[in-house]
Amino acid sequence: MNKDSQGQTAQDMQDAQDKKTAQAAPVAQAAILDSALPALAVEGFTESVLDKAVVAAGFQPSVKRKAFPRGALDLAIYFIARGTDEMEKKLATMDLPAMKVRARITQAVRTRLEIDAADKDIVRKAAYFFAQPAHAKEAAKLLGATVDAMWRAAGDTSTDSNFYSKRAILSSVYIATRLFWLQDNSPNHRESWAFLDRRIENVMQIETGKAKFRELKKRFPDPLAVLARWRYGEKR
Repeated sequence: MNKDSQGQTAQDMQDAQDKKTAQAAPVAQAAILDSALPALAVEGFTESVLDKAVVAAGFQPSVKRKAFPRGALDLAIYFIARGTDEMEKKLATMDLPAMKVRARITQAVRTRLEIDAADKDIVRKAAYFFAQPAHAKEAAKLLGATVDAMWRAAGDTSTDSNFYSKRAILSSVYIATRLFWLQDNSPNHRESWAFLDRRIENVMQIETGKAKFRELKKRFPDPLAVLARWRYGEKR
């Protein structure tokens, strides 16, 4: 076997190994996160926790780079994203179309929080982690993905400016409720669900007010146009 053949064979083997590792990455990610959960609740998202979890899950240290290229940051992202994926799966089993839109969104927010109920301490660590300025961009992406998943589950198909306004409003509701939920020790988070209902009610009042304003605009003349006619002496 000549040197070129040997080099090609070695490259083929490496390519095959890389492909195998890439295909196994989702499995590795899940196993590593599960192994890390007890330590995450105490120490938070650190490189040390990740390194130990890789070994505890039965992988070679080199798997860390394949599963979580950016280390603890990617572990934290995976933790949040996995919860959102689980939310989508649970919502898909519910008869959301039979509910009013308000109830669908309320159910989506509540479902997302209930998924994290068993890992509340880890959620707090994740909140501290993503509150760091260096992680602001990734935090925004995760929030956007979460509220988008909620609206899609609720049946939203908007593509105009409503697409962005709906997600901006829901983001504020979700963040406020999540922060309240983190401090809530009431039975079954009863106070959190009441808080969520109040936030949703506030949004509905705003939307009702906007609708009434639009109706008034149709029924009454534009005040600026009236002033212009008055100023320049135009006929009504």
